[in-house]
Amino acid sequence: MNMQCILSSIIFFCFLTFTVNIHPVNSDQLAYDGSVESLMGTETIPESKDIVYKPEFNLSARLYLPENTAESQKLPLLVYYHGGGFIIESPFSSTYHNFLNVLVSEANVIAVSVEYRLSSPFNNKLPVAYDDSWTALEWVASHLNGDGPEDWLNQHADFQRVFLSGDSAGANIAHQMALRLGTQGTVEGFAVSGMILCHPSFWGQDAIPGETTDTEIRSAVALSWLSVCPKCMLDHPWINPATDLSLALVATPRLQVFVSELDILQERGWYYAQNLRQSGWSGIQEVIDFLGEGHVFHLKNLTSRNSSILRNRIATFINEKWSDASFLMEPSRDSSNFMVSRRALYIPKVSSET
Repeated sequence: MNMQCILSSIIFFCFLTFTVNIHPVNSDQLAYDGSVESLMGTETIPESKDIVYKPEFNLSARLYLPENTAESQKLPLLVYYHGGGFIIESPFSSTYHNFLNVLVSEANVIAVSVEYRLSSPFNNKLPVAYDDSWTALEWVASHLNGDGPEDWLNQHADFQRVFLSGDSAGANIAHQMALRLGTQGTVEGFAVSGMILCHPSFWGQDAIPGETTDTEIRSAVALSWLSVCPKCMLDHPWINPATDLSLALVATPRLQVFVSELDILQERGWYYAQNLRQSGWSGIQEVIDFLGEGHVFHLKNLTSRNSSILRNRIATFINEKWSDASFLMEPSRDSSNFMVSRRALYIPKVSSET
């Protein structure tokens, strides 16, 4: 694989075509038999509409509301940030529109899919995407008391159940939003109940255990990052959260991370979860690692078994109670060997003090 091919792969969908097989380290290969219905034949399609949240740059968000939602029914609120390496994609592409249609229907949530300015060779370098995404989150939070500019959010968003999510670069953004909430806050009373990161785009100057050491690949990733943040080195906290001294302030009590065996970002997802635990953050987290899958596989084929499983896990994460974490999967083995290569749960100890 030459440098040009590697750069093309990164630029045109943030590592989407990489299938570097990184073997699990110090772990068993696990599988479980999830009971998941196929998406084939799905008939319900959520309503959707576009709103402008930042008129000076004509930035919009696409809102989704499940079909047949009752007039006064409150639903969990999902704020979603799309991927694409900070340089491509949008909430209005068929990739993200189709994915959110299905996820909203299955998880029974109201969703806000956020547009942000994309980086180009001469404009909109980071933190532009972060700042736009933050403005969108402030716009969402303005509906907290039921008097915001958008009726769907006023009537149907349950602000006791707000979730941030994204894939790849969008997962990076979701992390940054949770960190800003923890360090500077937003509308008084606005809080996040959980964060869902799909194949988060994190990296670092030096390879971590299990990560590729191929110099050509690592150079390509470095160039990709520097193209969107020229003043940032590879250990800048925006790309390597392990170096962020305020990491413990990530403002969510629950975290769900999806990684995949054939994704070069696999180890970084685990590393993020590990460093978050070690930072002093006191929440609950779940990491699910898909066997034989690559970067953002769940966007490429919505009807595949593993895509269905991933969405099912998101829906469960959003809708089930976390008081005892009893809904979290217990690892088991089955003959199909289709799903998890590694997974981990971290449930903080309950104090015995009275």
